[in-house]
Amino acid sequence: MEKKLSPKERLAIQRQAMPEQDATARAHNFAEVNLGFTEQLALLEAERCIQCKDPKCVNGCPVHVHIPRFIDLVARGDMASAAQSLLCDNALPAVTGRVCPQETQCEVECVRGLKGKPVAIGYLERYVADWAMKNHATVAAATPAPQAATGRKVAVVGAGPAGLTAAGELARAGHDVTIYEALHQPGGVLVYGIPEFRLPKQIVDLEVKRLTDAGVKIECNVVVGRTWTLGELRERFDAVFIANGAGLPVFMNVPGENLKGVYSANEYLTRVNLMAAYEFPQADTPVLVGRKVVVVGGGNVAMDAVRTAKRLGAETATIVYRRTLKEMPARVEEVHHAEAEGIHFEFLVAPLEVVGSDKKWVTGLKCVRMHLGEPDASGRRSPTPVPGSEFVLECDVVVVAIGTRANPLLTATCPELKLNKRGNIEVDENGMTSIPGIFAGGDIVRGAATVILAMGDGKNAAAKIDDYLRQAPVVAR
Repeated sequence: MEKKLSPKERLAIQRQAMPEQDATARAHNFAEVNLGFTEQLALLEAERCIQCKDPKCVNGCPVHVHIPRFIDLVARGDMASAAQSLLCDNALPAVTGRVCPQETQCEVECVRGLKGKPVAIGYLERYVADWAMKNHATVAAATPAPQAATGRKVAVVGAGPAGLTAAGELARAGHDVTIYEALHQPGGVLVYGIPEFRLPKQIVDLEVKRLTDAGVKIECNVVVGRTWTLGELRERFDAVFIANGAGLPVFMNVPGENLKGVYSANEYLTRVNLMAAYEFPQADTPVLVGRKVVVVGGGNVAMDAVRTAKRLGAETATIVYRRTLKEMPARVEEVHHAEAEGIHFEFLVAPLEVVGSDKKWVTGLKCVRMHLGEPDASGRRSPTPVPGSEFVLECDVVVVAIGTRANPLLTATCPELKLNKRGNIEVDENGMTSIPGIFAGGDIVRGAATVILAMGDGKNAAAKIDDYLRQAPVVAR
């Protein structure tokens, strides 16, 4: 847009809706639900930003994207500069534009949200990131070269959001970076945990390629703790950043949980997302396609699992959650999408037992009604069972999506690495562990959290690692 609007004209513009697939159609396919802004929608939404003198939205972003700057460039129609600005701040903008909970972070700080709806920062971020992918040569030509090579080598453990972000920042600072990934494909939770209909794998592949084009090396099928120990990596590298996530599933600890037809959400989603089980038998990995599927949990992982079950062919796909919709931690957009796709919700319900046949197959989930009492440690009202309210939900598949914790595979092989009582790695104010030169961040430190929080940890750790390397004496290797 050549003509800039007046403040009054900007305030009159309503928030633009995200185009999306028809709900009935998408409930039966794995294509992306959100279709992305058109250029016209992006230009119009960008004009809603009033360019605050004190942009609190930036502080609400864990990776500190300069939001007003890139949005102003969008409003001016200068997409190349907008892309350069965004990529300077965010290593994975096409990812965060799709899966970041902007409504509780940057957008909740938007001044426009005080009287109406905030600027659709996430939708604009996605638009610019996708534009950059389609116009790679233009963006690459305008991107500043990385700093001169420092001769320092850094190992990153895990090719998930935190590891990829740290690697990108460190490579830009001139360091020689190698990522070691346990799976056969980089991306971490981005490829095994988040379904194709929310985050297409092609998007992750393109984001990773941009990092490898910038010099980041990635070695897959390397299990640190088995293939290499932390000690061996520390001997070979000037610094190490641990970002292997918290992928060990938590179970309900109720009778019948070992019956056939019970999955952890980790296994269920990994089979479908990473191993393409929805294409079985064309793909090698199978998954049970239940007629009636129940998913226990109320977070984004639970939403992903139940919506996946629907797409696999479940006649009914149901969420069982022990609190109400108001307390549900899943993104509002994901709940809205799930409701539109025909997902059923059983609120104020908790599982007591998985019921099975004499052949040990799941036939139902015994539950109890709950009511909410006083707030617990999480700040949410604590659910309490209603006496005599037990009932059985008929089902043939149960997916448990109530959280994850740290996998001890790596930490168990390094007893000098200090852990907290939950098994997470402890770090100091610089992100360094109890072992000098070894840093950590993301879910392995904070516990299961969001993609963008892990990325924030990766970006912050990269800055501290860079400081550490520039101050440490050079060691011949």
